[in-house]
Amino acid sequence: MNFPHLHLLLNHWPIIGTFIGFGLFLVSFFKNNNDLRRGSLIIFAAIALLTIPAFLSGIGAQAMIKKDPSVSMALTQRHEGSALLALWSMLATGALALVGLWQSQRAARPARWNVLAVLIFSTLTVVVMIRTGNTGGDIRHPEIRAGQEQTLTEGKFGSFMRVFEPDPKTFTHIMAYSKWVTAVLMDLHFVGLALLIAMVGMLDIRIMGFAKQIPIGPLHRFMPWAMAGLGINVLTGMMTYMGSPEYYNFDAAFWLKILMLMLLGINVAAFYLTGIFDSVESLGAGDDAPIAAKLVAASSLLLWAAVIIFGRYIQAYDGTIPFGSN
Repeated sequence: MNFPHLHLLLNHWPIIGTFIGFGLFLVSFFKNNNDLRRGSLIIFAAIALLTIPAFLSGIGAQAMIKKDPSVSMALTQRHEGSALLALWSMLATGALALVGLWQSQRAARPARWNVLAVLIFSTLTVVVMIRTGNTGGDIRHPEIRAGQEQTLTEGKFGSFMRVFEPDPKTFTHIMAYSKWVTAVLMDLHFVGLALLIAMVGMLDIRIMGFAKQIPIGPLHRFMPWAMAGLGINVLTGMMTYMGSPEYYNFDAAFWLKILMLMLLGINVAAFYLTGIFDSVESLGAGDDAPIAAKLVAASSLLLWAAVIIFGRYIQAYDGTIPFGSN
């Protein structure tokens, strides 16, 4: 499997998932159903996570097909710009969904401001996902673009969207010509990672049976700090990636790190959606967690350790994925 294959495997999920989540979110208003709303927020958070490898594989696919004379680079670059806008929009929606899920846990439902923010950003995400799907389809469908390979002709909707679509090369130029930007992003990435690992690590260690004098409920209230660290890491990580995408895309350690992050998403879902968290939330000082909770906590620590290790070895494994591997 190469990057075009991987991108074809992943690229439909963010679009389909966004539509499903948005549909459930709208229905929850008419039905006044908090369970439907919570389900839609879970979908938004999951799709935001899945959008990351979908976007990364697209950049890798572009690098592999740019020498193909049958592929229009103008169409490819247009698609990349729309995909970048869709990525940021979906990540913002996912972040707001996580905040809403946290609020739902502390109260009966998310705060009104959060519901309104999710509605606005999810609506925007649906629009930009439609645009991204259309621009991606144009690349390999000559019957649609009617021979207009080099000169892009946009309708009113496309012309309007082009105004807001960022130029990916801007990130590359900023990162390439200013070492201070890279340094600041790396420092912030480390701060975000420290927040995330400290908060999650303490909770995992307590669930595993260490420091049993600490009750789990109060400890879990620090999780917003972990969410803030995650947000910092995703933002700084994606900006750093855009500075030199081909440096990261063909690095085996980088993709192993992404795989560990996807597995961590499954780990979090198992913790909160299967009743495991409910079984440990009320545990007081000296109480022991069930074995299922200990297994989830231990796997979380192992996966975060793997994320750190693979991140550390990204530079050492530069170019370990062959450019045209199948």
